[in-house]
Amino acid sequence: QVQLVESGGGLVQAGGSLRLSCAASVTFSTYSMAWFRQAPGKEREFVAGDTWSGGNTDYEDAVLGRFSISRDNAKNTVYLEMNSLKPEDTGVYYCAANRLGWASHSASQYDYWGRGTQVAVSR
Repeated sequence: QVQLVESGGGLVQAGGSLRLSCAASVTFSTYSMAWFRQAPGKEREFVAGDTWSGGNTDYEDAVLGRFSISRDNAKNTVYLEMNSLKPEDTGVYYCAANRLGWASHSASQYDYWGRGTQVAVSR
């Protein structure tokens, strides 16, 4: 059983930055990892992902150029660096893992989820 624990969320003003972390309880070098987010009243959506081997990243169009996903397999940790934050980035951010070999945009294709960390961006 893989356990994922997110951290790093918080309240930030528009234009600010946050760095989210997701620590895995097991060696996760064979898992593709992704970040999703869910705003109040909306469905959970893909934000960014990386394959198990690292370096093959994918982003939602709305965050391209502002967010960056990276992973440190030696620390079993994946990060989401978020810059130039906007109020519409507000939501609960979840870390997810699958063993498909690619970072799917579909939440249903992930086997393991963290409990989420809240990000709030004020105007």
